[in-house]
Amino acid sequence: MTTYLVTGANKGIGLQISAQLAARGDEVIAVCRSASSELRDLGLRIIEDIDVSEAHSVARLKSELGDEKIDVLLNNAGILHGDSFGNLDYEDMVLQFRVNSLGPLRVTEALADNIADGGKVGIVSSRVGSIEDNGSGGYYGYRASKSAVNQIGMNLAHELKPRGIAVALLHPGMVATTMTGGNGIDPVRAASGLIERMDELTLETSGHFWHAEGYELPW
Repeated sequence: MTTYLVTGANKGIGLQISAQLAARGDEVIAVCRSASSELRDLGLRIIEDIDVSEAHSVARLKSELGDEKIDVLLNNAGILHGDSFGNLDYEDMVLQFRVNSLGPLRVTEALADNIADGGKVGIVSSRVGSIEDNGSGGYYGYRASKSAVNQIGMNLAHELKPRGIAVALLHPGMVATTMTGGNGIDPVRAASGLIERMDELTLETSGHFWHAEGYELPW
């Protein structure tokens, strides 16, 4: 049995990932700020009141786990706030960096000793973080925060390689969640693709940027 810890597990992609992992027999530790009724109905172990952007909150997550080992850490928690040039909210952009970029780093560093040697770390990034693939502009805070987390993920791939821990940057696709206003593909499909990518991840493919459908994306 593989033990996963999934952040942002209360809704959307995180909820579907947790449900699908549990359905196939994996152990899931579902981490979130506030557990939804849908998450509670899954009967999983839940650690709530965790904000990945806050040091004291992540420290409490570490305390809850103690020395418990996990096989896969999936950093899924994230936020998206729209913006436009000429009307940018810089504090809002900083918040997106705190959650989307520094959140995965904060959690991974705090739980590094909990991740089993030979384990895996996934970071749910976004294609909009690709500089080469940017064909429309806009979303300054969100795009930049995802570009930043891609760099962080590559750093972690190097950092954790001596322990045999592989790291993947993952784009789920445009998914119909509250974050996207319900536009996009079914979260069930997106979650399935992300799980497949994590299953396939090896030390040889560590540090790459993957679409949920299985192909690499440009940086």
